[in-house]
Amino acid sequence: MVSLLLAFIAGAATCAIWRAGLIDSLHSAFVVTVGRGEAPLQGPQTWLGLMLIVAVSMSAGFIVMRLGARRSFWLLGSGFLATAVASLLASWYLKIDIIFAPLAMGAVSGVLAVQLYRLWLIDSLLTDRVNETSSRTDLVEAAVGPARLANSLKLLHTILPLEEAVVFQPNEIGELVPVARARGNSNATMEPYRNKVWRQLVELCDRAVQSNEIVIANAEAIDPLENVAMPVTHEGRTVGALLLRLHESFDQADRKLLSAVGGQIARNLQREEARQKKLDGNLPAFVSARTSSYRLHAFDYLSGVMTEQRFGAQVLAETSDAYALAYLDGTIGYLNFAMIHSAQITKDEARNLDLFGLLEQFKSGVFDEPSIAVRRVLQSGQPYERELSFPERNQTLELRISLATENQGRNGNGHGFANGGGKPLCFAIRVRDVTKLKEFEKMKSDMVSLMSHELRTPLTSINGFAELLALDDQMPAESREFVQIISNESQRMSRMIDTFLSVTQLERGDKQEVVHIPLRLDDLAREVIATMQPVAKKKRIRLVDQPNSTIPPVAADKSLITQVLMRLLDNAIKYSADRTTVTVSTVLEAETVCVTIEDRGYGVPADSIDRIWEKFYRVARDGQEKDEESTGLGLAFVKEVVDQHGGSVSVESEVGRGSKFSFALPRL
Repeated sequence: MVSLLLAFIAGAATCAIWRAGLIDSLHSAFVVTVGRGEAPLQGPQTWLGLMLIVAVSMSAGFIVMRLGARRSFWLLGSGFLATAVASLLASWYLKIDIIFAPLAMGAVSGVLAVQLYRLWLIDSLLTDRVNETSSRTDLVEAAVGPARLANSLKLLHTILPLEEAVVFQPNEIGELVPVARARGNSNATMEPYRNKVWRQLVELCDRAVQSNEIVIANAEAIDPLENVAMPVTHEGRTVGALLLRLHESFDQADRKLLSAVGGQIARNLQREEARQKKLDGNLPAFVSARTSSYRLHAFDYLSGVMTEQRFGAQVLAETSDAYALAYLDGTIGYLNFAMIHSAQITKDEARNLDLFGLLEQFKSGVFDEPSIAVRRVLQSGQPYERELSFPERNQTLELRISLATENQGRNGNGHGFANGGGKPLCFAIRVRDVTKLKEFEKMKSDMVSLMSHELRTPLTSINGFAELLALDDQMPAESREFVQIISNESQRMSRMIDTFLSVTQLERGDKQEVVHIPLRLDDLAREVIATMQPVAKKKRIRLVDQPNSTIPPVAADKSLITQVLMRLLDNAIKYSADRTTVTVSTVLEAETVCVTIEDRGYGVPADSIDRIWEKFYRVARDGQEKDEESTGLGLAFVKEVVDQHGGSVSVESEVGRGSKFSFALPRL
């Protein structure tokens, strides 16, 4: 509607010009001149001519708006030529004037009006997008520009013998003015001739900007210091100057370093400029030098941001771990050399890989369907982690597939978008070679197992002889007490060794005894609750199974998961006050089944939360000694079992109000 209105106005203006006789000379070029004595050419009535001009203008404007200027050029050009020929023929043979010139002028004016409107719309949208992008809070912040300039000068002070460093930037009339300054000696006094020296230093910086080269004024040329002025540029555009006042002669080997620091200073100046200036969308860039200049500044700033963001890829190239980034359409965006080496492909093959082609290179027994792993990551937003074993090449790799989201980049949280995180951006794939680590762990576990087995023999003898001594009725009471302590402590040591050996076996990855079967965790929880009821009744603690909707099975070893539940329930009972309640609930969370044991016990102090899964760690509560009955291995065993099943553990606790221990396993 706006386009038609503009075309109508253009047609009306053409009508006014025609009626004023301003295009009579142009009009006569497209009709055959009438000789003397011949009847004059017959033209349309005035009202009809006005309507035709407006109609042609609106039609031409509508065609341009719908088809665009390029596609409508041939249609309108053909119509122009056809009408011009028709005008000449009609005036020659029929003596009729079809007012070609006003019609053509109306069409041209309608096309121009609509095309200018289209350009204005596109220009306004571009201006809004540039403003929106260049003012994003994660790219530009109020204090970032000055702070980063100060940091740049501080860096120069650490590597150069500086008395003073100053950053200049042109003001609105093109004069260089200081925007950041750092002195080596903050207590230095101003010389009497400081103003004259300052003017000469500014002139030195002007020469550097105009020549786009480093300009050096040797000692005594301006003052006793050696002064170095260099332009600060980014992407070929000079945005200011850097003045360095040195105690010693300038070392030419520092040119490369200064060029790199100067580029960073230029990007910081552009960042601050983008924060302070905002494009004016009232005038299109093609008719406003001010808008065009501001837009150029904004694009330079965005170019600087893109340059800095490319640093991340360069850093990944230096890591020993293998990294790859893949877009959400499966296209590989980045591969570092370590990933190419781990996937055992060439650089040429890497160019043609997509996400699934890359993951196919890591297929193994526990990772035989990459598409399922990708689907799980997309649906849940949670990382997919597996340990991949390749016996044929004696290698063990650790694979992690995750989604990078907007919130991760801004606040560093690790939650997926399914749990309230930001919009997903791309896949991040990490592969780590843990072969040597696994060999070391196996060696350590073997040694620990050997030592533990060797300890069992003397402990069995100690416990056996202690029990025999306790059977002697003639033994004094005090000696009997000592013998009982020996027996109890030897039994506790035996239990600790048994648990420690179980953890060691799991850490070593002895999976020949682990049998994964479809297992309903809610049914298993009810069985364990029934088993632990006698223990709970001794403290008058009520065990509650919280029913839930249908729970899908998981692939797990029933014996190991039963031990996990029993240890968690035993802890909940042991560390809860009498006459309290322990609740066991099983729920489905996205692609995992989660079991939670909640008690109203003593709770775990905040400073112990992160350490309770460590081996031999025992919680010391305020005013209490560490539990001597505890081995410090129960929760370590729980975590190791759950990790072996590809699950995760978590704990929430508040001192004096109870704890909530949970573990989650992938559903089938």
